[in-house]
Amino acid sequence: MISHPPQIGAAEIRHNVALRFVANAAVANQTVTFGNLLDCVLMAITAILPNDVFQLVKVRRVRMWAVPVVGGATTLSVSFAGTTAPGAIGDADLHTDTSMGIEPAHVDARPKRLSQAAQFQAAPGGNTAFVLSGITSGTVIDLELSYKQIFAAQGGTPVAGNASVGATPGLIYTRGFDGLAAAATKFPCVIGSAI
Repeated sequence: MISHPPQIGAAEIRHNVALRFVANAAVANQTVTFGNLLDCVLMAITAILPNDVFQLVKVRRVRMWAVPVVGGATTLSVSFAGTTAPGAIGDADLHTDTSMGIEPAHVDARPKRLSQAAQFQAAPGGNTAFVLSGITSGTVIDLELSYKQIFAAQGGTPVAGNASVGATPGLIYTRGFDGLAAAATKFPCVIGSAI
């Protein structure tokens, strides 16, 4: 005999996605925060005000490919080290590859399963998700991310870090993982319309 309706499980909206970016400039070191990752998928509220579609994000995988200049070498690296305190967010492991000739440098990195980098994180605080190094123009970067949207009663959706220009209210847009608008980003997303 059931005395009341059964418990309802997780009711949030979840989305797993692989986003591809192609660097349009060389960048020695790029710090990527969880807020930057949330700013990759935006909904235009007005022409200049985008909101993050999701409230939480976790990193599943980071992959990069870069072709060296003929006669040179290219070194790529990914580190999940946090900036708050060593090991507070990431596992402090460095994932790196160097290539010479025509073979691209290739890094395929995942944060350790029990590190905070591999757990759902919100934007406040500006915590570092990971640091990318050795990026050259034309470097391809794939980010495999899991997003979660909880209902408004549990907290509002954050406003994006930077304004948009000429967005159509109600449409979903993409943005580079440096958090900058389409005109300024060094990492344009090849999926969707950018703002």
